[in-house]
Amino acid sequence: MTLLQLEEFLNAWADMMWSTPLVVLLVGGGVFFMVYSRFRPYRHLRHSVALLSGRFSDPNDPGHIPHAQALATALSGTIGLGNIAGVAIAISIGGPGAVFWMWVTAIVGVATKFYTASLAVMYRGEDADGTLHGGPMYVIVEGMGRRWYPLAALFAAACLIGALPIFQANQFIQLLRDVVAVPAGWATAEQHLMFDLIASSLMAALVAMVVIGRIERIGKLTVRLVPSMVVLYLLMTLAVMITYAADIPATLLLIVTDAFTGQAAAGGSVGAVILIGVRRGAFSNEAGIGTESMAHGAAKTAQPIREGLVAMVGPIIDTLLVCTCTALMILLTGVWQMDGVEGVTLTARAIEQVFPLTGMYLLLIMVGLLSFSTMVTMWFYGVKCMGFLFGSHRQYWYTPIYLGLLVAGAVVSMDIVNGLILASYATMAIPTMISALYLAPRVNRAAERYFAELAKSTDRN
Repeated sequence: MTLLQLEEFLNAWADMMWSTPLVVLLVGGGVFFMVYSRFRPYRHLRHSVALLSGRFSDPNDPGHIPHAQALATALSGTIGLGNIAGVAIAISIGGPGAVFWMWVTAIVGVATKFYTASLAVMYRGEDADGTLHGGPMYVIVEGMGRRWYPLAALFAAACLIGALPIFQANQFIQLLRDVVAVPAGWATAEQHLMFDLIASSLMAALVAMVVIGRIERIGKLTVRLVPSMVVLYLLMTLAVMITYAADIPATLLLIVTDAFTGQAAAGGSVGAVILIGVRRGAFSNEAGIGTESMAHGAAKTAQPIREGLVAMVGPIIDTLLVCTCTALMILLTGVWQMDGVEGVTLTARAIEQVFPLTGMYLLLIMVGLLSFSTMVTMWFYGVKCMGFLFGSHRQYWYTPIYLGLLVAGAVVSMDIVNGLILASYATMAIPTMISALYLAPRVNRAAERYFAELAKSTDRN
């Protein structure tokens, strides 16, 4: 099979998986969770913040990392190039209207994450060493029963592919090449294979140095790295929005109107806009996909509902905040209408409009660090799935495969990378959503007990 044929196959596979049934499952499932929970997650956002502050933490609780580190680890897997390059891809293909459907995915994703993360703590697995593990595969086996093992194995197998760092490596190396290598004469737009191999190999070495420390080191890294990078990025986008402040109302109107007309989408179809927006929204915040549940399943807590409340903050930060800032920046500057520019380069061109001398370099540093944090988090997800399928004593066999494909992902086309990852994410969503819907009544019962006890405690205080 030639690379072109592989590209066509993977994109066809992704399009088939991300068709109407999956959109109904993700968005419809999220709407169900909203109503079924009686909007309880949305009504307790203040308590979520209190949990992140550590007020309710107990160092003797089961698990490995505090709430804040669990959220930071999960966000390091979602905040990154999905918010920077992924939004650019969504607008390039689906037009401004795709952003609206990303918002919809995030709003319902708050409820979805509440359920999936609560279940990740409620039904943790334990290996021969007594180590606790979370994630949809354990939720299915421990919560639904061993007869559902094929569904759990489907998630784990898809995650082995979906957790590969090829999208992050591909887009970061692309930006590094555009900003540094080509201007310096180390590569050209046509001849850049050697540079890509060297740069991605160095990145793989850095990732290897961190992942040796496993989840504890990853948690400590991400809780420091992610917030600072998010703040830096938001300050940059804020500067762009201030510059084009007069155009913001018209741009927001364009997002809403195009969501229901599809005039700017490839093919001019509303259905295409919805599919692209939901697809990219799910890729951005991973609500209903299940990967982030593995990070939340490692949280040090005896109260599953607490971790559900912490996890639901994720879509608010990574999609409603970060993705919206990226989208507005791209639309306000008009770069989304440029021909021949795609992915992270589109975002870079937008920043360049306001920061012509420093913007590209600031974005490079920020993207590099966010990509790095995403890569180490994704390694953790893949290792957990490897351990589930083949035993904990074999789980680290995944590491050399992961690092090797990190390098490979940097040198193949973005279309190949995009198709493979999106198809894998779609596959992961099926067992994740089925298990969450099946076990939702148990989450509701646990939530009723938790909030009743919380109300009593508040009254006493």
